[in-house]
Amino acid sequence: MSRVLNYVPRVALFLAGVAAAAITLPRRERAGMDSATADEVKRSLAGLEARLQTRETADAARFARVEIRLEEHAAKLADVPSTGQIVAAMEQLLSRTMASLDDRLTTQVHSIEVLKTTVSQTDSLLERVLESLDSLQTFTDTVDIAEDPLLSQARM
Repeated sequence: MSRVLNYVPRVALFLAGVAAAAITLPRRERAGMDSATADEVKRSLAGLEARLQTRETADAARFARVEIRLEEHAAKLADVPSTGQIVAAMEQLLSRTMASLDDRLTTQVHSIEVLKTTVSQTDSLLERVLESLDSLQTFTDTVDIAEDPLLSQARM
C-alpha cells in the first residue's frame, strides 16, 4: 500500500509537467507536431490515466477491507469490559468475601465465648461436687466411728 502511495505523487507530478509543457509551448511548435506523435502522446496519457484509475480502484478496495476489519475489531473491543469495570467487579467480590470471612470469624468468636462459659460452669460444678464428696466422706467417717462398738467402748 505504501508503494502505491509513493507512485501517486510521481504520476501526478508527471501529468502536471505534461500539462505545463502543453501550455507553455509556443503555438507554432504544437501546430508543427505530427499526428502520429500526438496520437502516441494521447495513448500514453490514456494508459497512464488507466493505470492510475486501476490503482485508485485497488486502493479503494484495500481501504474498504481495512475499514471493515477496523469495524470488526471495534465491535470486539466494545464487548471487552473496561479496566474500571473489571476493578469494580473485583472490589465487589473482595468485599463480599471479606464480609463472609468477618461473619465466620464473629460466629467462631461467639462459639469460643460459649465454650469458655461452659468450661467455667463445668469447673465450678465439678468443684462443688468434689467439695460435697469431701464433706460427705468426712461425715461418713465420723458416723462410722460413732457406730463402731469397739470404738465406742474405748472412748468410755
